Amino acid sequence: MIQKSYKFRFTPTKDQAIQLSKEFGCARWVWNRALIEKEYAYKAWGICLSSHDLSRHITQYRRTDYLWLNDATASVLTQKLIDQDKAFDNFFKGRASFPKFKKKSHTQSIRYQLDQRCVLNNYRAGELLKLPKLGELSVKWSQVPGGIPKMVTVSKTASGKYFVSFMCEVEQGLRPMTGAVVGIDVGIKDVVVTSNGFHSGAPRYTYYYQRKLRQAQRVLSRKKKGSNGWKKQRIVVARIHEKITNSRKDFLHKLTTKLVRENHVICVEDLNVAGMMKNRKLSKAVADVGLFELNRQIEYKSAWYGKQVVKISRWESTTKQCSACGQIRIMNLSQRVYTCECGLVMDRDENAAINIKRAGLVLSGQSYQLDKAS
Repeated sequence: MIQKSYKFRFTPTKDQAIQLSKEFGCARWVWNRALIEKEYAYKAWGICLSSHDLSRHITQYRRTDYLWLNDATASVLTQKLIDQDKAFDNFFKGRASFPKFKKKSHTQSIRYQLDQRCVLNNYRAGELLKLPKLGELSVKWSQVPGGIPKMVTVSKTASGKYFVSFMCEVEQGLRPMTGAVVGIDVGIKDVVVTSNGFHSGAPRYTYYYQRKLRQAQRVLSRKKKGSNGWKKQRIVVARIHEKITNSRKDFLHKLTTKLVRENHVICVEDLNVAGMMKNRKLSKAVADVGLFELNRQIEYKSAWYGKQVVKISRWESTTKQCSACGQIRIMNLSQRVYTCECGLVMDRDENAAINIKRAGLVLSGQSYQLDKAS
């Protein structure tokens, strides 16, 4: 059994859009209020308030001064407090930045809990989805989900589109084992270069839409903030950003699916992506490639289909070392062809991919046997 997430777009009715606006607004207020109270409690008394402590505060608010909080579903407000606890946990463990205040113009999201005792009355895969105070949603089912969800997330993008997403436990069949072992070198010129000579290329969607985005942002800067014209132009800018994001995700999903399907063992480098983003000259190009998302997709898709991912140390001399004789050679970033005294002339990224594959074989005895058999 694996956990698989699904995301579908839906079109709300006029009444549903009004109710969702109330849900988003109440949840956003609860998040911001809880963040203020947590910061004050820690600075004033040195204590850390949990979601259980703040839940009692929110219940008191709903009964006294903030009666409009009753327009929202109670479980939505509770889940927002739980989400903030997770955000602080990620911050203290170094996985994320300090939680920030929510804004109305940004992406909005809320979570509903489905009652498992009567879940069949509210959910049927590919046919029906009902949520509290919203009723039945007009979902565009692009596929039939497997399993039954426990939580449902409703989100609204900055461009005004509504989506519903949830996670289910499904049975995933294993794909045929090809026995192939591949080393992967990632970069900016080519997102992926494999040890067998495959070059994925780099679409560079940020650069492709750069002129269009610049023009839209220039028009937005000339509008009076808060006016109707400013709101319309803000949506135009948000749609361009959305197009860039969706195009990059589509490219990465197709690329990672191809790599996982064709290979049994995938050898990759454990790169410091956060450190690479601090380079002012390369940070924009690195962000446009999406290296973190690339590695994340390779890992979870390999786990789905029973494939193996071998990570080698980032300190291995994969780029400078000759894949034929092992000699170390200093190279500038502008040198794209690796030339060695032993006579090897090869693309530098292919040479690095071969070295990554060899290092991965050393770490995995099973990989070595599969590589010899293939």
